[in-house]
Amino acid sequence: MGFTLKKCLFVLSLVFSVLTFSQEAVVLELKIQGNKKIKSSFVKKLSKIKKGVLLDSTVLEADIRRLKRLPSVAHAYYQVFKSHDNLYNVFYNIEDNFTIIPSVSIYTTNEEEFAYRISLYEFNLLGRNITFGGFYQKDIFDSFGVNFRAPFLFNRDFGLAVNFQDLNTLEPVFFNSGTVNYKYGNKSYEVLGLHQINTKNRIEAGISYFLEEYSLREVQTNPDVIPGFSVKKLLYKGIYEYNNLDYYYQYVSGFKSVLNFQYVTSTSDDLPEFVIAWNDFHYYTRVGDKGNWASRLRVGFSSNDNTPFAPFSVDNNLNIRGVGNTIDRGTGAIVLNTEYRHVLYDKDWFTLQSNVFLDAGTWRNPGGTLGDFGDSDNIRVYPGLGFRFIHKRIFNAVFRVDYGFGITNGDTQGLVFGIGQYF
Repeated sequence: MGFTLKKCLFVLSLVFSVLTFSQEAVVLELKIQGNKKIKSSFVKKLSKIKKGVLLDSTVLEADIRRLKRLPSVAHAYYQVFKSHDNLYNVFYNIEDNFTIIPSVSIYTTNEEEFAYRISLYEFNLLGRNITFGGFYQKDIFDSFGVNFRAPFLFNRDFGLAVNFQDLNTLEPVFFNSGTVNYKYGNKSYEVLGLHQINTKNRIEAGISYFLEEYSLREVQTNPDVIPGFSVKKLLYKGIYEYNNLDYYYQYVSGFKSVLNFQYVTSTSDDLPEFVIAWNDFHYYTRVGDKGNWASRLRVGFSSNDNTPFAPFSVDNNLNIRGVGNTIDRGTGAIVLNTEYRHVLYDKDWFTLQSNVFLDAGTWRNPGGTLGDFGDSDNIRVYPGLGFRFIHKRIFNAVFRVDYGFGITNGDTQGLVFGIGQYF
């Protein structure tokens, strides 16, 4: 009797399992609609939802979040419709971005410095989210660069990036006897392998060969001042990114962390080999219906050589709005950028956004100690105001203008123009 009861229970549980499994929702077809330039085949290549797999809302959400991060996608959402039995059709609805983007960045200070960069990039070449383009920069001297980036070149997880740049600027170098101006040149060739681990994690690794040159721009009698030199270098680079951001047009929420590690070899004692690493922490949150609070914290360190050519710089267009163009250098940096963005006008394709920000940072002197971070001479604090003019159907079509004014150490002030959010 006991054996018969066990047998009956086993059969009943088996039947129940089969019936339960048979009721699980299965994807009959994945259909892409609304897209104009981005290829449907490419969207299906990226998506984990496929014909014949079990229907899972968490996978749907992950697919959509990944699509919304693509330069070619302005917005995306999914719909599920029952076909018959336990079979369902899934629709991914795509709103394309316009992705052939010209760009102009201009930055000035009250010291009458003026520099600009113009560029033209296609962020969705062949409808497959391949980025290709270049830039020209005028910062006293001429510079240009060409970039190719195909993160999904080989499959959904592996890609390639190739970059070339010929960068020339006027760089202040800070000796004990004072500041000396050099013409700085950097001609580099870079190749990177790209790997998407999953929807939140990715890595890059590669190598860059470059020629770095410093040429003295003024007559000097000080024997400590180096007249100039040319150095060949190799740079080994690794990047790890955790990205849990979610986008709804101009609004962003979530957390992102980007770790960048570099090892640079050298053929000269004037510019010795060094290691540099920094991590950018980004946090975004919605505030009410029209507000967005955004913050970026950068913490970075390099080899602490006592050299005037330290790698971390204090610069208008990189970290402190209004401070000037490369006004100091260090072998360590802690920088906080935080701002509140508020939508003043939002209709169809256009958004006007106001911006109140605070940029603050401190640096470790070359060859210095951690105590340098607390030295008042190294601390910069710059509050400011700005506006954002946003086209919601064009990728990165955010024209920004910010005015920052210093309340510490020098009291400089200036306008910073650019394309895209500052961070």
